Amino acid sequence: MSTTRRWATALLAAAAMTTASACVEVRDGSDGEGATNPDGPLTIAVAPKAVGHEFWTTVQAGAECAAQLAGDVTVEWDGVAAETDVEGQVNLIQNFVTTQVDGIVYAATDSAALAPATQAALDAGIPVAMIDSGTDPQPDEVPLYATDNRAGAVEAANLLADALGEGEHDVALIEFQPGSQTNTERVEGFTEGLASHANLTLVGQQPSHSDVNEARRVTEDLLTANPDLDGIFAANEPSVLGAVQAIEAAGRTGQITVIGWDASPDEIQGLRDGQIAALVVQNPFNMGYLGVANMVEHLREGTPMEPADTGVTFLTPENLDTEEAQAVLEPGCDNPPVDR
Repeated sequence: MSTTRRWATALLAAAAMTTASACVEVRDGSDGEGATNPDGPLTIAVAPKAVGHEFWTTVQAGAECAAQLAGDVTVEWDGVAAETDVEGQVNLIQNFVTTQVDGIVYAATDSAALAPATQAALDAGIPVAMIDSGTDPQPDEVPLYATDNRAGAVEAANLLADALGEGEHDVALIEFQPGSQTNTERVEGFTEGLASHANLTLVGQQPSHSDVNEARRVTEDLLTANPDLDGIFAANEPSVLGAVQAIEAAGRTGQITVIGWDASPDEIQGLRDGQIAALVVQNPFNMGYLGVANMVEHLREGTPMEPADTGVTFLTPENLDTEEAQAVLEPGCDNPPVDR
């Protein structure tokens, strides 16, 4: 699965999976309770935090799988180019409202800034479901399909402690996008986890802004400022890749233990090559699948949408090739790794 698939190509692929007649004009004016057009085609807008990363490509695959299995459903996949483009995402959600899609499924780049956009959609009678990251406040009728980020990050601290072993160790945290709900939860979870390991001292914390080059730069700074650094927790895909690059360039691969988040092909290769000790792996396919499947059921049958934990897997070189791990790493619509 390519990490650089352009959104236009993705949109064409989504359209090809369903009938050409599923256009935005089919919506009859929902009051948010669903079941307004149960027998007609539906258009569900799905927006990631940003297009381009492997994680969001897999979310898209799950969303399109749910649409294909439901029948007569089009996924309108669109997103901003960078997670820092909060204003762009606000405008994107407003555009979905203006074109009157039947439902909106999206991941908020900023939990506070996107809250009014969610409410605007609800006020227009368009139901909303969140994936990966919600808003603050989160309306009661808007479900969140996401990882338990706090619990996953607590375990990341435990994995780092186990990998480093006994003795005093300086460690660092590379977060990604301050203001994002998932970022906040991972930072809080990792900090909570560290509290259980008195031999680990957090000596540095920097954001990557979900950019590989920025992650590499801040890692270089951390290595310079902390020559005795033993471990790093990098909290998303770009953060992990940038950290690995900086450590390799410094000639310290194998000397600094990296615990990462997500499971792009480059991260998996890093795990195999010994550059990464363990990965906290979400189930992005499940996020996209549940978001669209439950939205369709809500629209067609009036079924209330309930939030769900989409699950997490902890990968190490020892369990990387197990059946459970491969089901999450190589999902497919013929046997989707989902739990409805």
